Amino acid sequence: MQQDAAPPPVRDWDPEIDDTLVCRAVRDETHDVKTFVFAPRNPCLFRFKPGQFITLELPIGGGIIHRSYTVSSSAARPHRLSITVKRVPGGPVSNWLHDTLKPGDTIRAVGPLGEFTPGDTGTPRKFLFLSGGSGVTPLMSMTRTFDDLGEDHDIVFVHAARTPADIVFRRELDALTGPGRRLRVAHVCEGIGTESHWAGFTGRLSLPMLGMIAPDFKEREVYVCGPGPFMKAVRAFLEDGGFDMSRYHQESFNFEELTAELAAGEPSAPSAPAPVAAPMDGFRVEFAKTGRVFACPPDMAVADAASAADVRVPTSCSRGMCGTCKTKLISGTVEMSHTGGIRKREIDQGLILLCCSRPTSDLVIER
Repeated sequence: MQQDAAPPPVRDWDPEIDDTLVCRAVRDETHDVKTFVFAPRNPCLFRFKPGQFITLELPIGGGIIHRSYTVSSSAARPHRLSITVKRVPGGPVSNWLHDTLKPGDTIRAVGPLGEFTPGDTGTPRKFLFLSGGSGVTPLMSMTRTFDDLGEDHDIVFVHAARTPADIVFRRELDALTGPGRRLRVAHVCEGIGTESHWAGFTGRLSLPMLGMIAPDFKEREVYVCGPGPFMKAVRAFLEDGGFDMSRYHQESFNFEELTAELAAGEPSAPSAPAPVAAPMDGFRVEFAKTGRVFACPPDMAVADAASAADVRVPTSCSRGMCGTCKTKLISGTVEMSHTGGIRKREIDQGLILLCCSRPTSDLVIER
């Protein structure tokens, strides 16, 4: 009896070719957090490293807004990927996603990108995951991936939230601590809200509290993600506690913070911005839509010169990685050194990333 030929292997997602995702499901996580599940429109496997992000191109308000979100799903399940988004009051993107995006809709995406990953984890290691708010997503992706692959890591996962009702992935995290698993979870809430029988930690995460949760924290590799003040506080008390900071890792730019800043109408900045002096001379740069004009020296990125001139330019990573500042160059030339936040075909179409583009002539930019 003749057997049927094996089906051809499913190819991997190619960021230079593939750019469209289809929403397959929308799930409520908390009262103001939703998970959006996607699959590539053309059959392929979305390969990524846990902790990486994608940048979405969203049609909002008659234009395109770029916004980066960490993948929250397991990297061991490449047929689907998910992002988990908190609704930000007044935030154009989070509210559009919560109110508009539904199963069957398509969106364009760039990625995966990002360096906040645990690397090769074949050998069992000891991790300490510290997250605040929406910063739980990359650490959840790591945890889900380790569990799916059966990797025998010793993980202490500490998540900080305002109240128990704000804990994202609470039931799933608690379920992953079952028999035979080396995962311990501690929830830390500033207040108990309506949960009168709260049995977790109350207050703000501190060194004494961490000492109770993970007395061996100095032996662990630490991964931190959350709002800027949370990461700053964690870094400070770990240093004070004598932790070896060579084993400290944090998300180098914060998407939650970016979303809040853009919702408030303020220009965003990298997590550790360097002072930028306003340029006195240089090439003329004109933003065609707003009519703003400023000077940019040849050794300065356009986004930095704009910021120094008090011209609002949404940016996040400042390294040409996330694509948030992608825009059309109408005329002029630039030198651009990016790290994956823009496709070759987009460059061929005249798009640039303002955070890593330096002018070599006067510029007119569609912004």
